[in-house]
Amino acid sequence: MLSPKRTKFRKQHRGRMRGVASKGNTIAFGQFALQAQDCGWVTARQIEASRRAMTRYIKRGGQIWIRIFPDKPVTMRPAETRMGSGKGNPEFWVAVVKPGRILFEMGGEDITEEIAKEAMRLAQYKLPVKTKFISIEKNPEVSSQENTKNNDKSQEEVKQ
Repeated sequence: MLSPKRTKFRKQHRGRMRGVASKGNTIAFGQFALQAQDCGWVTARQIEASRRAMTRYIKRGGQIWIRIFPDKPVTMRPAETRMGSGKGNPEFWVAVVKPGRILFEMGGEDITEEIAKEAMRLAQYKLPVKTKFISIEKNPEVSSQENTKNNDKSQEEVKQ
């Protein structure tokens, strides 16, 4: 499971989850991605379970990128302990996820949109946040060529 090799401090404050993701909110590596729709904590176990579900479905055909990392320690006190006596010990690690954050990306020659969609669907069942499947355009050159044709037509109309 994922966890930091070392940290500056053993324990962290819980913090707030307000606003939307400003970093990690665009597809950077693959063609398909799973994007968070609301905020929450995703544990290292949940990330690993999602990764296994996707890998098992695509049969190691494409490539998967994990775009979140659990770097926040969550502390817990022992059961049936009285109030006081300080903060508990770190028990597990979480990644703080805000709306718009890309959680996983998938790509490769063998991966079609249907395969990626089904693999991401299996992965999102393992996650505590609401997510949606997104993809990038296959032929950005075609769309840019269409835009230049439309611009040429509009310039001709202006001249007349």
